[in-house]
Amino acid sequence: MQAKEILEKVKAGELSVEAAEKYFCREPFEELGFAKLDTHRKLRSGFAEVIFCSGKSKEHLLEIFKRLYQEDGEVFGTRASQEQYEFIQKEFAQAEYDPLSRIIKIEKEGKVKVGKIAVCTAGTADIAVAEEAAQTAEYFGSHVERIYDVGVSGLHRLLARLDVIQSANCVVAVAGMEGAMASVIGGLVSKPVIAVPTSIGYGANMQGISALLTMINSCANGIAVVNIDNGYGAGYMATQINRLAVEKN
Repeated sequence: MQAKEILEKVKAGELSVEAAEKYFCREPFEELGFAKLDTHRKLRSGFAEVIFCSGKSKEHLLEIFKRLYQEDGEVFGTRASQEQYEFIQKEFAQAEYDPLSRIIKIEKEGKVKVGKIAVCTAGTADIAVAEEAAQTAEYFGSHVERIYDVGVSGLHRLLARLDVIQSANCVVAVAGMEGAMASVIGGLVSKPVIAVPTSIGYGANMQGISALLTMINSCANGIAVVNIDNGYGAGYMATQINRLAVEKN
C-alpha cells in the first residue's frame, strides 16, 4: 500500500493507528538471505518492485514471487522462461505468462487504465520488445495503443495512424535495423518520444548498436533513448510521463 492509501484507511476506520504505525516502522526491505526485497519501493516511487527473472533459480524466483504477491496482491516479472513459469504455476495457478514478451504476472482485476501511451514498432520482429513495454505500462495503470509494423520502408503506414500517435501523452518507438523510425516520429509529435533500439537486424546492426547510435544521434528533438531491447525501461518511463500528464489534466 502507498502512504496515502494507508492514511485513508485509518481515516475511514478500516485500519487502526497502531497497525499503520507498524507498517511505517518496518524495515525498508525484507531480508530473504539470497535477496533483499524492496517492499517500500511503491511507497517511495509509486511503482512496486518488479522481478527480473532471467538467471534466477526456480526456487529463488518462487520465493520472491510469493513474498511480493503477499505484499501487494499482484506481482510482475520480466524475462521469464517457460520453465520458470511452469514452476511458478504449480503454486500460483492464476499466474499468466506471455511467451512473446516473456512476462509473468498476477494482476489485480478491474484495474483502471488512464491516459494514453502509443507503442509503435518499425517491424513485426520488434513486437516482442514492444510488448514488454506495452504490458509494463498497462500493469502500472496506463492505457496503451499498439501501432505495429509502421517503419520507414513504408512511411504511409505510420502516417495512417498519426492521429492516434499525436494524441498520446508519450510515444514509445521500438526499432531495429538502423532505428530511423524514432527520428521520424520525433519530428511529427509534440510529446516525449522514448526510443528503444532492438537487436533485430543483419550483421552490421551489431545486435542493436547501429539502431542505438542512430537514436542517440537523432536530429529530432524530444527523444530519449533506453538500452538495447529494454522494453521494460521504456514502459516504466512512459508511465511516469503519462501519470504527469493525467495529473495535470
